[in-house]
Amino acid sequence: MDAQAEFDRLSGTFYVSGEYRASAGDVRSAVINPATGAKVGELAQVTLSEVDEVIAAANDAQKSWWALSGLERSELMHEVARTIKAIAPEVAEIMTRETGKPFKEGVDELSWSYTATDYYAELGRHCVGSNLGNTVPGQMHYTSKEPMGVVVIILPANFPIVLLMWEAAAALAAGNAVIVKPSEFSSITTLKFMEAFECLPDGLFQCVTGGAAVGNHLVSHRDTHMVGFTGSVPTGKAIARACADQFKPNLIEASGNDPFIVMPSADLATAARGVTFAAFINCGQVCTSAERIYVHADIYDEFAALVVAEVAKLRVGNGLDHVDIGPMEHAGERDRVERILARAIEQGARVAQGGGRPTNLPTELNGGCFFEPTVLVDVTPDMDILHGEIFGPLAPLCRVESFDEAIALANASEFGLGANIYTADIVEMDRASRELVAGMVWVNAPLLDNAAGPFGGRKMSGIGRQLGQEGLDTFRHTKLVMIDYVQSDQDFWWFPYSDAEAFVAE
Repeated sequence: MDAQAEFDRLSGTFYVSGEYRASAGDVRSAVINPATGAKVGELAQVTLSEVDEVIAAANDAQKSWWALSGLERSELMHEVARTIKAIAPEVAEIMTRETGKPFKEGVDELSWSYTATDYYAELGRHCVGSNLGNTVPGQMHYTSKEPMGVVVIILPANFPIVLLMWEAAAALAAGNAVIVKPSEFSSITTLKFMEAFECLPDGLFQCVTGGAAVGNHLVSHRDTHMVGFTGSVPTGKAIARACADQFKPNLIEASGNDPFIVMPSADLATAARGVTFAAFINCGQVCTSAERIYVHADIYDEFAALVVAEVAKLRVGNGLDHVDIGPMEHAGERDRVERILARAIEQGARVAQGGGRPTNLPTELNGGCFFEPTVLVDVTPDMDILHGEIFGPLAPLCRVESFDEAIALANASEFGLGANIYTADIVEMDRASRELVAGMVWVNAPLLDNAAGPFGGRKMSGIGRQLGQEGLDTFRHTKLVMIDYVQSDQDFWWFPYSDAEAFVAE
């Protein structure tokens, strides 16, 4: 694949009714490779009339999709999964050039996407409703599952494909059409990925590009029927408010500020490797990153030294090279992380590793958005860095005196997405799994996902669940049906009411 030729082909387009089309909109923005700072393409702000066309096509396609048998839908979804697997290397390369993440992480993301698609291809066939014990002899009472209609999915740039497919695969399996509005920083990747859906009916899976105006139109349109959003808290709130005007169902995955607890019984060498991965995968740009690392005082110094040694091994550079850490998504994100770090230092934190922009990179990367993976020690619970999403390559280590203090501090957050603990103490494992206020708890197994298990958070981390049975039901209506086949009289509660049941004065 000639990557630049693909950027040129996809620049300025959107995906409608099974084909790429140049947008008539005259607003374009540059697509920048964050590793080099070089312009590699252009992004179109599609017009609202083009969005209307996409919505109309989606509604038509959805009716045809739902009219197919469950088997036919399942087989087509398996074909999508096979195509994802086949195009994974090409999509991963485009992803690395557009978002900066290491190529290996892009390939992993594609693999998680096709396994989720295969999973939902089968689950959608098996989970279609249930027979109920009736309350009237001779009647049939049951539930059926029906699609929402047209599902809008609005995404960030950090995981442009897997976050799409966690929702889109479930939405398709439930019988819906899908319209995706990707981040402005991963739109070419998403457009390239549309090749995976060429086997589906035209209009069933479409992609429109642009900023807030496009997203707002999709969310507020009366012919879209559900919204799935992943991104910031302010935008998530705005989308939820807009959906409330129409009582439109929505799934909001907003932000995380995940704790990572390390207790004295832990295998410290393994825990140090675990926290290094949890804090710095995708340059820390992960909603479930380890951002508050609570370490028991008895092992704090030893553990900090181990983490510093692990982080020092990390290779930083272009994601197409042999590296572990790529650049941040764009310069604005790097600037924001630098401000967070400066404030932490001002409040008394100390940099034990990293702390700046790397100076030993090749000349061609001088314009890139790189920042060193950074370990902070002497962090205290009152510091700002522990009270908001970092979403970058900073790992603050905070000393705690006990398990109880660690749990209390972990829960003292407005977020509740995931939580981690390393311990060999079975009582601590059990208590952590029960007492941590989070949608997911990882005990000695940081950041793992399972397509069969729900993903989502509590508190300000959002509303609803992706993945698993819960994720499928997120994109379906449940209908209750009661049938009396012989049209029997139901005098046990119809008019006229019997005299025997009337009020009698004493």
